[in-house]
Amino acid sequence: MKFPPSVLEEIKARLPVSAVVGKRVRLAKAGREWKGLSPFNAEKTPSFFVNDQ
Repeated sequence: MKFPPSVLEEIKARLPVSAVVGKRVRLAKAGREWKGLSPFNAEKTPSFFVNDQ
């Protein structure tokens, strides 16, 4: 399903991506980004990064 850019921008303005991802993945602040363990595979070192911009 594809959304128009205006809809995506409105969603981003209302809720940061890190807040949505943070409901499933434990995130820690790392500079301007958030990092956590990948939800796609088993790992011990965080390699999953989320940027709210």
